[in-house]
Amino acid sequence: MMGRFCRHRGNAVLPIAVAVGVWAILMPPAHAQWAVYDGANHVENVLIAARTLQQIDNQITSLANQAQMLVNQGRNLASLPLSTLSTLQSTISQTTALLAQAQNIAYSVQSVEQQYKQAYTSVSSGMSDSALFSQAQTRWQNSVGGFEDALKLQARVVGNIPSDSSAMSQLVSSSQTSTGALQAAQAGNQLLALQSRQLSDIQAELAANGRATALQQARDAATEAESEAQYQHFSQHDAYVPGTVSMFGSRGN
Repeated sequence: MMGRFCRHRGNAVLPIAVAVGVWAILMPPAHAQWAVYDGANHVENVLIAARTLQQIDNQITSLANQAQMLVNQGRNLASLPLSTLSTLQSTISQTTALLAQAQNIAYSVQSVEQQYKQAYTSVSSGMSDSALFSQAQTRWQNSVGGFEDALKLQARVVGNIPSDSSAMSQLVSSSQTSTGALQAAQAGNQLLALQSRQLSDIQAELAANGRATALQQARDAATEAESEAQYQHFSQHDAYVPGTVSMFGSRGN
């Protein structure tokens, strides 16, 4: 029985060995196998890479916007290189000095009250002819000086026109070419300062003209008072008494 079992076992192993050998011959080595392509996984990886690139691009754009914002802020804070303040201050100082040189009656309330009282309201019939003449001469000098002061101030105002025109052109040009809000605001402020200075010139000119006119009107009123005082002074003398007058060396009878 043992021999029969061995004979049958040997007959069964042989076909298995043949099959294994054939499979080993037909199958390629393990290192030469092709990788399996996963399309879904590849698409997902591509989408992840695209989203990552988009995020990086958004970050770059954000940084560029922030950099531009900082540049704009720097421009907005940049100061205007042009300044006309010193010129305006110098012009105002010249006009103020010219007003301070007012002749006879200055632009002072105390001075006006004192000198006006002495020369314009103190006329009376009891004054001598020399006193009346002295006051009349003072009033005439005040009027002439007032008109002269007004003319000099008018000349100063007219002389400021060319420099004002040049300053205005420079400021308008600087405002139009300003690189930021601060420069535009500073140019506008300097234009307002120039306008204020021009208004002060007009105010000074009106004051000088008004002063000259007021002095002349006061002189006219004082002249009327002086004429009345002279008439009263003359009327206080005795009436004229006729007498003998000798002419050409002859004597009257």
